[in-house]
Amino acid sequence: MVVGEIAHERDLIIIGGGAGGYQAAIRASQLGRKVTLFEKEELGGVCLNKGCIPSKILTAAASSYVNSKENTVFGIEYSQLLFHFDKLQEYKKKTIETLKQGISALCKSNKIEVIKGSAYFLTNNKVGVESGEQYEVYRFNHAIIATGSTPSKIEGITPDYIRIHDSYSITSLETFPNKLIVYGNDYLSIEIAMAYEALGTQVTMLMEEADFPYDLSINRELRKNLKRHKIKLITNAKISKVNNNRELITVNYYLNDRTLELEATHLFTAVKPSPNTKDLGLERIGIITNESNCIIVNEECRTSLSHIFAIGDVTEGPSLAIKAIKQGKVAAEAATGIRSEIDLRFLPIVAHTRPPLASVGLTEQQAIQSGYQVEIGQFSLSGSGFAAILGKKHGFVKVIKDKQNHVLLGIHMIGEGAVEMISTGVTALEMAARDEDIIFPLYPHPSMNEALMEAAEALRDQAIHVVSTRLNEKQKV
Repeated sequence: MVVGEIAHERDLIIIGGGAGGYQAAIRASQLGRKVTLFEKEELGGVCLNKGCIPSKILTAAASSYVNSKENTVFGIEYSQLLFHFDKLQEYKKKTIETLKQGISALCKSNKIEVIKGSAYFLTNNKVGVESGEQYEVYRFNHAIIATGSTPSKIEGITPDYIRIHDSYSITSLETFPNKLIVYGNDYLSIEIAMAYEALGTQVTMLMEEADFPYDLSINRELRKNLKRHKIKLITNAKISKVNNNRELITVNYYLNDRTLELEATHLFTAVKPSPNTKDLGLERIGIITNESNCIIVNEECRTSLSHIFAIGDVTEGPSLAIKAIKQGKVAAEAATGIRSEIDLRFLPIVAHTRPPLASVGLTEQQAIQSGYQVEIGQFSLSGSGFAAILGKKHGFVKVIKDKQNHVLLGIHMIGEGAVEMISTGVTALEMAARDEDIIFPLYPHPSMNEALMEAAEALRDQAIHVVSTRLNEKQKV
């Protein structure tokens, strides 16, 4: 190892070039800071190379394949419809490489210094950076930690990345799975299950929990969708043992005090990610972490050392790229002296399932538990003209409000267009909107957006495309 004799002077350094890291770098550069970005692997981080982008390419392929088969309602027929798994993998690699080149170009145009290597803290204003046999020391004024996370390990289950997979490898299979067991109940588990089923895999979902982590109305609809897609769902089940003979996976699991068995060609385990903080030298400089080794930060993303910030999966809260991206911009602004903060209260949760789902704010059960007197407005997509045109009538939009002051508390939807429509819900909740604020604007017609309007109108029994019981009730009186 060649040891650097001097410390190179830098202004703002960022450790990690993932979704949050590179966007923090660009925002800081926009504000006039000189930025040095350290990345030990690839720009774009997990989101681009192993997570968000690869999984959404898979779900997009599944959706396109299913839509092609359903196009007969429009009079479109194919003499033969084939799916080539190897071509999908080629497309994924090409797309990732194109996006990676785009990030590199953005960093270059913003005059961001990108250095490949593993960085760790030596003191509260110095980092050591290793790259192969090279070692350098950098002194900094401010630092942003954006090192992301790694999938945790489940006792008794060892991924071999051939038959047994985690969230980093499930989209990079070398052979198409004939039978897949999905172990988990989060958004990625549901996406993977529905995507591979659409492409021809026989899927079984195992989950330790009794239900999915969404509003109960969404959970009921999800269960119906899984049944409709012929995905077997087993709840309250815990895997006890996995046998991998390189040809088949045998999974033993506990259910109601019994030990049962499943066979499959592949197993996917969705587990809570573990923050990449172990090798950063945080204890050396006194940065405070919690019991899960997540870095504790304030609303400006400052750590216990005010000139060092942390963003993304290394901080407390959900492991979502949207959180890392927003935190990255906030940290960059705060480091530049701009008053900036992040509030995760109205963080949208989405899943690119079939159909997609999206939620923001309190669920009905959370609102009740918080002491609110709630009113519910719900509109089924079976009453949507545009959903009928598309042949996508499964799902609904649900709006929850406080009965006393009419302020919206939560918006939950499952159905075509949900991922795009939820942005209106996020804006509404951020602005402390009332139901009238959703009802008053004009909506394009025909469109899926009208479903949100009618769900808000349903709060007042004013929804037009809902079979009303109001007149019948009045007639009875």
